[in-house]
Amino acid sequence: MPQKKEELKLLNCAQKRLKISCNLRPISPTMENTTISAQPKTRLYFIDMARTIAILLMLEGHFIHDSLALQWADESYPAYVTWKFIRGFTSPTFLTVTGLVFTYLMLGNERVSFFKNIRIKKGLKRVVELLFWGYLLQYYAFHVLQCIAVGILSIILIYGLWRTMQFIPLFLLYMLAGLGLFFSYLFFGQLGETYWPANAPAYVQNIFHGPYSLFPITPHMGYTMFGAALGVLIHRHKEQVKSWKVILLALVLGFSIYFGIKSLLVALETIPGFQGLQLYRMDWLLQKLGIVLVVLATLLGLETYVLNIKKENLFLKIGQNTLSIYIIHMMLLYGSVIKYGINDYLHHQLGPWEVIPYTLGFWFIFIVFVYYIDVIRAKLHFILWPMKKYSSKIFGIELKEPARP
Repeated sequence: MPQKKEELKLLNCAQKRLKISCNLRPISPTMENTTISAQPKTRLYFIDMARTIAILLMLEGHFIHDSLALQWADESYPAYVTWKFIRGFTSPTFLTVTGLVFTYLMLGNERVSFFKNIRIKKGLKRVVELLFWGYLLQYYAFHVLQCIAVGILSIILIYGLWRTMQFIPLFLLYMLAGLGLFFSYLFFGQLGETYWPANAPAYVQNIFHGPYSLFPITPHMGYTMFGAALGVLIHRHKEQVKSWKVILLALVLGFSIYFGIKSLLVALETIPGFQGLQLYRMDWLLQKLGIVLVVLATLLGLETYVLNIKKENLFLKIGQNTLSIYIIHMMLLYGSVIKYGINDYLHHQLGPWEVIPYTLGFWFIFIVFVYYIDVIRAKLHFILWPMKKYSSKIFGIELKEPARP
C-alpha cells in the first residue's frame, strides 16, 4: 500500500508538468510559473544586532546623562570620557542602519512600478507614524524620529528621481546627498543662535537650524543617506556581502576614515577652491561614520564566522522593536504624554556607583517588555489590529488578519 500511494503521488506530479522537483507537498497557485530558488532567503542578522546595541546604548545614554550628578560629568574622569565617546555613535548607528535596511528592502521590489512597490507604501506609512509619535512625544522639537522620517521620505524621492533618469548610479546619488548634508554643517554649524530660515516659524527652523533642533536634517540626515548607499551596495552584491574580503575592506575603510579624515580635510584646504572653507570642522561627522562602518563590519564578521545564528532570539528581538522601546522610554524617563517621569525624581541625583544598578534596572524593564511583547500584542489585538488594518489601507496596503493562537 505505501508503494502504491507513492506511485500515485509521482503520477500526479507528472500530470501537472511541474518544472520543479516534486516534494510530495501541495503547491500554492501563486507559485505557478515562478522560479523556486534552491537557496532560502537569509536574514542579515548583523543589522538586528546593530539595532539592539544602539537602542540599549540609547537607553543607558539617556538615563545616565540625566541622572548622573553633575560633579561626576567631568572629562577629567576617564570612565566618563569613555562613556561619552561610546554614546556619541548611538544616533549615527540608528540613522545609518535605518537608511540601509529601508533601501535594501525597497530595492528588493524594484521590478514593479514605483507606485506599486509595497516597500514604498510601507515607507510612506512609517514616515507618517514617525512624525506623529515624534511630535506627540516632543511637540516643540525636531528630534530623532522626525529626522528618520524625513530621511526615509528623501530616500523614496531620490529613488523615484533615479527611476526616471538612470544614467546616474543610485549609489552615487545617495552618496552625494550624504556629502551635501555633511557639507551643510560648515554653514549651519557657525550660525549659533541665528536661526534659519530667518523669518520662518520655529517648527520649520527646527528642521534645519532652530531653537529646538535636537536632530536637524542638516547634517544628521547625512547618515541616513550614507546608509541608503550601503543598502544599494548590499542589495547589488548580496552574494558577496558575507565574504571575509568585504568585511576586511569595511574595517580598513572605517578605521581609515576615523583616524585619517581630519588630516585629509586639512590637506584639501591647501587646494585652490577649498581654501577658507574650514573643512576640518566637519571631521567629527565623518569620524562617527567611520566608527559605524567598523561596528557593522565587526557584527557582520561575528554573524558570519563566530555566532552561527540559525534563528531569532531575545537579543535580536530587541533590535526589531526599537520604535516601541523608544516611545515607552520617552514616557517613563521624561514623562512625555503622561507628564511625570523618572527624570523628575532622579535628575542629576546619582553618583557613579549608584547610576550603574539603576541603569541596569532600566534595561531590565525593556528586556522584560520585549520578552512578553507578543503576549501583550495578543491581549491588545482587538485594538491594535483594526488600527493597523485601516491605517495601512489609507496607503494602499491590504493586510490579512494573522491567525491567533
